Amino acid sequence: MKLIKPFRGLRPTREFASRVASHPYDVLNREEAYALAKDNPYSFLHINKPEVDVDASVSVYDQQVYDKGRENLDRFVSEGILQRDETERLYVYRQVMGDHSQVGLVAAASVAAYEQGLIKKHEFTRPDKEDDRVNHMDALSAQVGPVFVTYKAEAAIDELIAGITAQQPEYDFAAEDGTHHTFWVVGDESVAQALHDAVNELDCLYVADGHHRSAAASRVQALYEERNSAHNGEEAYNWFLTVLFPHNQMQILDYNRIIKELNGLSNEQFLAAIADDFDVELVDDAAAAKPVEPQQFGLYLREEESGSGQWYRLQANAEFLSRLDVNDPVQSLDVSIMQEAMLTPLLGIEDQRTDKRIDFVGGIRGLEELEKRVDSGEWQAAVALYPTSVESLMAVADANEVMPPKSTWFEPKLKSGLIIHVLD
Repeated sequence: MKLIKPFRGLRPTREFASRVASHPYDVLNREEAYALAKDNPYSFLHINKPEVDVDASVSVYDQQVYDKGRENLDRFVSEGILQRDETERLYVYRQVMGDHSQVGLVAAASVAAYEQGLIKKHEFTRPDKEDDRVNHMDALSAQVGPVFVTYKAEAAIDELIAGITAQQPEYDFAAEDGTHHTFWVVGDESVAQALHDAVNELDCLYVADGHHRSAAASRVQALYEERNSAHNGEEAYNWFLTVLFPHNQMQILDYNRIIKELNGLSNEQFLAAIADDFDVELVDDAAAAKPVEPQQFGLYLREEESGSGQWYRLQANAEFLSRLDVNDPVQSLDVSIMQEAMLTPLLGIEDQRTDKRIDFVGGIRGLEELEKRVDSGEWQAAVALYPTSVESLMAVADANEVMPPKSTWFEPKLKSGLIIHVLD
């Protein structure tokens, strides 16, 4: 079964690419998106986060919002900001963030392969977020946010992509966040065919980031097939938009937690309780508390008297680790250790996806953001984690298991708007 194929991308002209490219829909709240889009009529936020153009009293899940996204997409096309390639193509997308560079293949991935487990996932999805993406795709008849996919690196694929990146790019620009983005259209048909064949010889692909988008694409496929009495399996809706990166180029940052309250425990009682499973050390600052290896955690606790916080370094102790099944790819994750030793038994937080007493802060914001959130008085504690490895991600997916929520934070994020998959 095919994993990927080329497609007719809808994308900005060179003139507009840097102004169209925007943050993904799920890394900004409504206010942040509005601030970025209000002075840029070409920002893709008008399409992938169209609530910026709807009265703030209207829910982001209201049909008006999805309809506005379609209206804006149609406007971008009619004004020539976006144009569609005449033939099916593969594309290559390079991102540079500081010293880190990653180069991915842009292709349409098979919904059937996803449903049969050849494109593997490692997270549960939230129904409301999945519904949102279904409604957005359906209203626009397009997938506008690519799914971030990885695969076990292959030298043959690396070599083909390196040849493409030696050519003149279609887009090449620096974004306002300091990242650099370069985009190629694969014009040599023999190279495109070789790349297509090499990827389709892989055993599987892995969803790294974009579980809601891939799950929604599967649901939209079923919806469109039901509507189409002449369905033959060749339609665009049988595929979904992806960017595929080799596993050895992936950069995963920590994904940290903030906690509303300590379930009736004082700071002293909480520290005494976690000492059963962790070696606890008082440290001077965030730099000293930042985990430098697996099974190590940073803990920031707000002191009631001063209103400011104190950092501690936690190391899972030998007695606790002896109870772990080191061969279990989920149980051995740091996010699972935190759940097993702290969240469930001490704080009564059973489900991180739904419990309002816990929230998530991506590592790109630094541990300073944890201090800020706790010192505000709205949260009592924060936990800093060591980043999950891509090898752990693949091991969990290979075992047909799921990670705890928000186990991985990938950087740099894919820009939205550089390529769209139209669902003819």
